[in-house]
Amino acid sequence: MAISRSKVTEIYENARYKIADSIVNGKALLIAGGHYHLCDGSISDICNKTCRRFVSMQEIERKEDVEMRIAVTYEDGMIFQHFGHTQEFKFYDVEEGKAVESQVVNTNGQGHGALAGLLAQNNVDVLICGGIGPGAQNALSQAGIQVYGGVSGLADQAVDAYLTGSLDYNPDAHCDHHHHEHNCHGDHHGCHNS
Repeated sequence: MAISRSKVTEIYENARYKIADSIVNGKALLIAGGHYHLCDGSISDICNKTCRRFVSMQEIERKEDVEMRIAVTYEDGMIFQHFGHTQEFKFYDVEEGKAVESQVVNTNGQGHGALAGLLAQNNVDVLICGGIGPGAQNALSQAGIQVYGGVSGLADQAVDAYLTGSLDYNPDAHCDHHHHEHNCHGDHHGCHNS
C-alpha cells in the first residue's frame, strides 16, 4: 500500500468508529472512493441468488388488505430478549383482528439501529420484544413503529395477547449494555424490565 503501519492503524480505527456509530445510533453509512463492489445478489451464476445478502434485501410482500403487520424478536418459538442481537423476526399479518399469516425472517447479521430500517422496509406497524436500547427505540419511533418491550414467553401467545388487548409489557424496558459482553437470556444482565 506504500503507507506506514501507523497510518493504516489510524484508518482502521477511524473506520471502526464510523461503523459502530452507524450501527449503534442508526446513522447512514456512506462508502465512497477506492475500488469496491457491493453484492446485490444479482450475479446468479456466482451465488444463485441464495446468498445471505440477496435474501436480506428481499422485502416480504405485504398484501394490500392486511390491516397490520406485527414483528416479534424470535428464537425457537420464544421472544428473543435483546432486540439488537436478534437473528430472526417473526412477522404476523393481521386481518380483522386475527393473525392470518406468519413467517420467520432472518436479519442476516444486521443489528441495533439497522434493524429498525429492516422493519420499516417491511411495513411493520408493531414490534414486540424483550429488552431494547434507546437508539433503536428512537429509530423505530421515527419510522412510526409502536414498540412493546419487556415481553417474554412464546411469540405466538404474545401476538394473541396483543390482539386481545391483554399483552403484559413494560414501556420502560431497555438494554444499556453495548460496551461489554452480556447475556439477555437468563440473568438479563443489563436488560432492565423495571
